[in-house]
Amino acid sequence: MKVCIMCGGEGTRLRPLTFERPKPCIPIAGIPSIQHLVVHLANLGFTDIVITLGYLGDRIKEALGDGSLYSADITYVEEKTKLGTAGSVKNAQTFLDGMPFLVVGGDHVTNINLLEFYREHTKNDAILSIGLIGIDDPSGYGIAELDATFTIQRFKEKPAPGEIFSNLASTGMYVCNPEIFDYIPSGTQFDFARDLFPALMNKGYRLKGWLARGNWTDVGSPSMLRQAEWWKLNEIGMTTIQGSLVVEDAQITGPVRFGDAITLGARSRVIGPVSIGKGTRIGEDVIIGPYTSIGDYCTIGNGSKIFSSSIYSGVSIGCRSTASGSIIDTNVTIGDECSIEHDTVIGPRAVIMDRVIVHSRNRLWPEVVVQAGDVVKEYVLNESFDTRCEGS
Repeated sequence: MKVCIMCGGEGTRLRPLTFERPKPCIPIAGIPSIQHLVVHLANLGFTDIVITLGYLGDRIKEALGDGSLYSADITYVEEKTKLGTAGSVKNAQTFLDGMPFLVVGGDHVTNINLLEFYREHTKNDAILSIGLIGIDDPSGYGIAELDATFTIQRFKEKPAPGEIFSNLASTGMYVCNPEIFDYIPSGTQFDFARDLFPALMNKGYRLKGWLARGNWTDVGSPSMLRQAEWWKLNEIGMTTIQGSLVVEDAQITGPVRFGDAITLGARSRVIGPVSIGKGTRIGEDVIIGPYTSIGDYCTIGNGSKIFSSSIYSGVSIGCRSTASGSIIDTNVTIGDECSIEHDTVIGPRAVIMDRVIVHSRNRLWPEVVVQAGDVVKEYVLNESFDTRCEGS
């Protein structure tokens, strides 16, 4: 079965994490997000995979290769200009024609049974089916109104207050008949929700809704990224060690996934689910709390505490520092006695000197330097990088 994975966006809402990697390559539990998605799709039988590429597309090619590692065949189609969601799929028409195909976003993290979705579509006479999921606040999504046959009566993209007639939000996952290509213009920006759905409904075509069950997110914010990581860490069923682990009177409460050549100092504690990458050194009297992932070749100093945080590769954290519910990108240096509060995002190669407090919900751009004793109460930007963080 065929699936088209759209990977063209810049991921500006997740800056500073996306300055040097596309959104689908953000690590979740130590693995690029797109790898989780491809494994899920291939396990369901979607092994003919077409990936549309835009921003930093070569990084996605590096992460996935030709797909043989996942028992899949991957074809890459590059966008020379921004074509929108439907336009990018139209650009890959040559590889998708001939049978119904699934469309998903490259930033999706999900365990939903998309094979069930595909089969349900093939049983009805709709030209296109939309995966829908009930959420508490659908204002940032397209919403649909269904009748008793699951035919879509109304669809509204990003409704304003007073327009929210449903909490059934579009997941951005669709099953399409190839006939849709007749209604998508070539070489121009054209979106599924904003352009194609209204055009098909105006011409009298039936669109169906499919009510999804399970976990799904498009990782539109740091908190959603952390939620996705919780789901993936929960999938660690038992403690595993991929190589050597040096433990000096420490306590491990699983499940924990250890890479190779890890050192865990005296009286330290690791409480799973946790993932720790190869070559990481953890000092004495350290606590690594549940729902934490630590990348490769990190250093955690004596007496530090890491709770429910994502620590990417090459990070150095000094002694007696605390990080809670934070995301810390590659090669960041954090000094002694620092406090990194929840929902903080620190960009690559930033330097946080001793005794710094970073208040919650702030972001620090790549390569910034925060001086010793400072209290960070707002975003710390670096004018060498784009300062926008709204959009895709």
